[in-house]
Amino acid sequence: MSSSRPVDETLTTSNPVPGHTPKQRGLYSRRKRWGAMDLSLIAVFAALMAASIAVPGINVGPLGVAITLQTLVVALCGLVLGFGRGTAAVGLYILLGLIGLPIFSGFRAGPAVLASPSAGYIVGFIFGVAVIGLLATFAVRSRWRAAALFGAALAGTVVTHASGIVGFVIYGMGLPAAMVADIIYLPGDIIKNVLAVAIALSLHRAFPDLLVRRRK
Repeated sequence: MSSSRPVDETLTTSNPVPGHTPKQRGLYSRRKRWGAMDLSLIAVFAALMAASIAVPGINVGPLGVAITLQTLVVALCGLVLGFGRGTAAVGLYILLGLIGLPIFSGFRAGPAVLASPSAGYIVGFIFGVAVIGLLATFAVRSRWRAAALFGAALAGTVVTHASGIVGFVIYGMGLPAAMVADIIYLPGDIIKNVLAVAIALSLHRAFPDLLVRRRK
């Protein structure tokens, strides 16, 4: 005779955790539903993304695309919120900028930004945070958590930079020149990834259920 006890879907789907026993693996599960707290986190991180432009960017490269703190926050969104909520936070930020809020670098706003040299990076934020968030869900449960989270952030950075290069090419640069122009931004983004991992580790230690829930 089967039990009629209701099952909470948020706590029943577990994923293998490398290096853990089946019993230990059963302590973890992916988040399945968004509640008020999840929506609040999405709004907070979207606001943090917008606030990051308060720190003046540094215009470099032949097309003058600025070095900003935005890529740091993109990495944080993925490392802290995961795939769904991280992508939603960055997507909300981009949507608000496109409809007219001056929250892109240089306090720009509106769809005209998609015709600028930085358009590839803006679009790349979405793909980058999606990759980071997807990998972070597994990385946070790894035995080598810091290294795994950094690998996730680095993978997202590669995706964002690839999109930025495509944007340069669409803007009129040749591919070799676009790749050279993009390299300027890579060292700074690697440093920002290190900072993002340090912050994410602190948040995950303080709030163990932030990205994956532990079974009681």
